[in-house]
Amino acid sequence: MVSRVIPVDTFDLVIFGGTGDLARRKILPGLYRRFVAEQMPADARIIGAARSEFDDDGYRAFVAEALDEFLPASLRDAKAEAEFLARLSYIPIDARGTGGWKELAATVRKDVIHAFYFSVGPGLFGDLAERLHEYKIADAQSRVVVEKPFGRDLESARALNAVLAASFDETQIYRIDHYLGKETVQNLMAVRFGNVLFEPLWNSQYIDHIQITVAETVGVGGRGGYYDKSGAMRDMVQNHLMQLLCLIAMEPPSHFDPDAVRDEKLKVIRALEPIEPHQLVRGQYGPDGDKPGYREDVEDPQSRTESFIAMKTQIANWRWAGTPFYLRTGKKLKSRMSEIAIFFKRTRHSIFTENEGEHQNVLIIRLQPDEGMTLTVTIKEPGPGGMRLVDVPLDMSFAEALGPHAEDVPDAYERLIMDVIRGNQTLFMRGDEVEAAWAWTDPIIEGWQKRGDVPKPYDTGSSGPDDALMLLHRDGRRWREIRPEGS
Repeated sequence: MVSRVIPVDTFDLVIFGGTGDLARRKILPGLYRRFVAEQMPADARIIGAARSEFDDDGYRAFVAEALDEFLPASLRDAKAEAEFLARLSYIPIDARGTGGWKELAATVRKDVIHAFYFSVGPGLFGDLAERLHEYKIADAQSRVVVEKPFGRDLESARALNAVLAASFDETQIYRIDHYLGKETVQNLMAVRFGNVLFEPLWNSQYIDHIQITVAETVGVGGRGGYYDKSGAMRDMVQNHLMQLLCLIAMEPPSHFDPDAVRDEKLKVIRALEPIEPHQLVRGQYGPDGDKPGYREDVEDPQSRTESFIAMKTQIANWRWAGTPFYLRTGKKLKSRMSEIAIFFKRTRHSIFTENEGEHQNVLIIRLQPDEGMTLTVTIKEPGPGGMRLVDVPLDMSFAEALGPHAEDVPDAYERLIMDVIRGNQTLFMRGDEVEAAWAWTDPIIEGWQKRGDVPKPYDTGSSGPDDALMLLHRDGRRWREIRPEGS
């Protein structure tokens, strides 16, 4: 059963960087899906703005090619596509000059919701914000969406916040992290706060430890120049994994509203304990036959940037004292897999001598590729011959639960863009939250730079460096296996 689709008020959405890779792959196909789902009002408009010299028809042809490339055939409909493309227009714009701004000012309507998506590098945020106000395109009701990376350290994050704050109120700024738009991530809050079964157990008294894994099979690809300046810590841990950690660990908010949720997430970040050197492993994928390794991909034979990172951290508060959180993420690993695993403690006293102490309840929340949840429970193995215990999964995948309606579940970007139009900031990061995350991250990076640490090599298609296994082995625990795709 699929929930009712709630239309939004009419809007003008301006996509700066409207010809860029993110717009082609995610933003524009996502908007088309919302249009097909009848969530987009009849007079809503989408305006592409970039340096490319398109006219309206040229841009519509460009978007049609993107839809053809990034949408499954089952979602394509010639009539719907023609109607969607008719809503699009395009204005060539000079972010740092005067070209196109008068035309944009004449195009954006003042009597509807108007949102501005900064699908550009952070270096252009200030220029765009200043010109939107200089040409009186933006006002107190405008909304602005900004993509990561939001800074590369605390100092630069504060500077970006200051740039945006000079033109927009915090309530107008939507710092987007697409992980928070995933259906399963939001279901994490529903599982915790909507079921009496879990919340009483969601603490260090009953939870042994928690693992968060985001594994990728791809390398840095064409992002080598950017990635080598960022690494896995800045690119993934400081934002995506941090947000997942916050949703798992935060206290129940008083209400499900933006600031109440973000207040609780901020408390988690501020309660994170510092990372010691022995709690951290960094890795770098090596060559695989005739396929290049990380250093060849970034064209730097001396690079010390990590393509893999694993760490153990703890939260210094009453709920989580003594419960470790293990985080890992990396490229060129065995499979593409994102999951959260909550390992509950073993029973205090087992009345069964068979397999005593070997069984453990685990709640697995799968973010990709097969979104869903699995809870392992211990039962008696069927058959005669004594009480033999076995762990079995109670499994729910969205694809099976929704059946033919599975494709109707919105993509993360679809959901988040519609939340911008609604004015709902719950799934977006607040400025103080971003700064707190960098305040925790910066000392970790500075520490390995001062020590001159070199990332540990690991094989392409593996689970990462062997040293990462020791993070858990020292504590008598094991990582969940990163299974090969298709297994």
